[in-house]
Amino acid sequence: MRHLRSPLVLMLALTLGTLVWAHHSPSAIFDVSKKQIVSGTLTKVEWVNPHIVVMVDVQNAQGAVENWRLESNPPSWFKNVGLGRNDFSKAIGQTVSLEANRAKDGSLYGYMRKISFADGRSYELVSPAEADK
Repeated sequence: MRHLRSPLVLMLALTLGTLVWAHHSPSAIFDVSKKQIVSGTLTKVEWVNPHIVVMVDVQNAQGAVENWRLESNPPSWFKNVGLGRNDFSKAIGQTVSLEANRAKDGSLYGYMRKISFADGRSYELVSPAEADK
């Protein structure tokens, strides 16, 4: 029994370590001290765990289109606030406005804090405590 316990403990430790590594804190990748508004055409939604991801085509100051990738909470979180996959699907091809924290590396990648749809609906995508930051 003793010989069996060591490999099981090692396997459990490796599994938990992998899970912790896979799920990151937004502050590890995104500059949470700065908010940025991104407005453009919603082109795609990936409704998957652990974070949903949306793609938005944004026209920059020079007139070129930039392809932004923004992630947020898991699908279950969105369902709890009354925002579902269908809401995003209906908005594909429409203009959305997003408040986000941009990636620290300056890429066109961000963490969504708020989304406003063309029909006027708007949703805070962070907890109330984080919304004030």
